[in-house]
Amino acid sequence: MNQPMTSPTSTTLPAGRIAFIQACWHRDIVDQARDSFVATMDSLGTPRALIDLVEVPGVFEIPLRAQLLAKTGRYAAIVASGLIVDGGIYRHEFVSTAVIDGLMRVQLDTGVPVLSAVLTPIRFHEHEEHRVFFRDHFVIKGREAAQACTAVMASMRELATS
Repeated sequence: MNQPMTSPTSTTLPAGRIAFIQACWHRDIVDQARDSFVATMDSLGTPRALIDLVEVPGVFEIPLRAQLLAKTGRYAAIVASGLIVDGGIYRHEFVSTAVIDGLMRVQLDTGVPVLSAVLTPIRFHEHEEHRVFFRDHFVIKGREAAQACTAVMASMRELATS
């Protein structure tokens, strides 16, 4: 049963600790989002020491880990990153829906913002041209996730003090 949410206060919100959860499948690509996220957060005023890096085997495991982390009360935000590829069957669509729905449920149930850099490209092939393209794309997504995370945390702090 879901517990009713209470409004956060400045004393209940973590000071700015962030969890970054990443799937290890296609690590060479997903690592790019992580590294870009950490570097951008640092440039925006949140040092690496305030970011906990968490790995899970695949994207399907991300929502549960996000929920467990959110329930600790230690995090002002959680960011998830992974790559879901179309392996020629429609399974990737079900996995994508389950992961994104799960992440949304975590943030609605816990009040901890959960941001997603979990991507499902329409066409991904295991050749170098696509790997290079998606490695570069994940750098952009990591930067965008950091910018969004910073904005969301500022908004949550503002809400808590109003």
